[in-house]
Amino acid sequence: MKRLLTSALLSLAALGITSPALAQAWPAKPVTLLVPFPPGGSSDAIARLLGNKLQEKLGGSFVVDNRGGAGGTIGTAAVKRAAPDGYMVLVTSLGPLVIGPHLLKNIGYDPTKDLDYVSVAVQAPNVLVVPAASPHKTLAEVLAFLKANPEKMSFASSGNGSSDHITAELFWQQTGTSGLHIPYKGGGPVMSDLLGNQVDASFMNINTALPQIKAGKLRALTITSAKRSPVLPDVPTTEEAGIKGLQVYSWQAVAAPKGLPADIKAKLHAGIVAALNAPDVKPKLLEQGFEIVANTPEQFTAFQHAEFERWKKVITDRKITAD
Repeated sequence: MKRLLTSALLSLAALGITSPALAQAWPAKPVTLLVPFPPGGSSDAIARLLGNKLQEKLGGSFVVDNRGGAGGTIGTAAVKRAAPDGYMVLVTSLGPLVIGPHLLKNIGYDPTKDLDYVSVAVQAPNVLVVPAASPHKTLAEVLAFLKANPEKMSFASSGNGSSDHITAELFWQQTGTSGLHIPYKGGGPVMSDLLGNQVDASFMNINTALPQIKAGKLRALTITSAKRSPVLPDVPTTEEAGIKGLQVYSWQAVAAPKGLPADIKAKLHAGIVAALNAPDVKPKLLEQGFEIVANTPEQFTAFQHAEFERWKKVITDRKITAD
C-alpha cells in the first residue's frame, strides 16, 4: 500500500498536480515588487527598503521593477492582470488607487474590486512652504494676502491631480480663497523654482521639503498632519491654524492581484510589519518625516474606500482634470 501511495503521488507530481502538503512554501522563486513610477521617488525607496528586509525575514528574492507612466496606472493595471500567487506585488502611492481613477479614463482596473490590499506601509503629511526670501512669515499672512488678492499667489505642484495640487485645491476650498496653480512635470522642477523664487508656495511632501527647510532655504508655514511632526515641532498643523478638513497624507502601500491566498497574504503582511519596525529601519523612516502605519488588510481596504470617495468629491467639486 505504501509503495502504491508513493507511486500515485509521484505520478501526480509529474503531471503538475500537487496537494497543499506537497506545494512549495512561498516564496519559492523571485517576487517582483512592481513600482508604477520611475526610480527615485518615495514609493521606489519604500519598495527597495521592503525588498531588502523581506529577503532577510522571509527568504527568497524580492526584486523591484519600475514601470512608470500615466500617473502610475499603467503599472497598476499590470499587477491587476498578474496571477494572484504572491509573485507580483504592487508598491505604490495613493495616486493610482484613489486619485488617478477619477482623472483618467480606461485605466484598465477598478481599484475597489481588482486588488487585494495588504497594508499601508507609511504615510507622510504635506507642508506648505514658501521660499526663505518670501514676505509671508506665517499662514495668517498668506490667508490675508489670498483674500485680498485672489489668484495672485502662485502655488506650484508636480502636476495636475498630484497630491500637492489637490491639497492646494482643498486648502482654497476650506479657506474660501483662491491661488494660481502652476503645474510642473515632477517634483524636481518645483523645488528648483521654489528655491529660485520663481513661484510663491507649494504644498510639498514633508520628505521632499525637509532637507531644504532644515537648511533654511524654505520656510514651513503649516503641516497637514493630525498632530505636529517630531521633525518639525515648531510648525503648526492646519487644524491648529483653524482650518478644518485639511488633514492630508501621502502614503505608500502594498497590494496584490485580487485572489491572493490568505496564507501568503498573512505571511507578506507579517513580513512588512516586521520590516518597518526593524531597529535599523524605523528610526531612519521617522527621521525623514514618515509615520509608520503598517495596518491590517481589513483596515487598508476600509481606508482605500474612504480615501477613494474623499478625493472623488474634491476632484469633482473643484473640477480638476488630468490635463
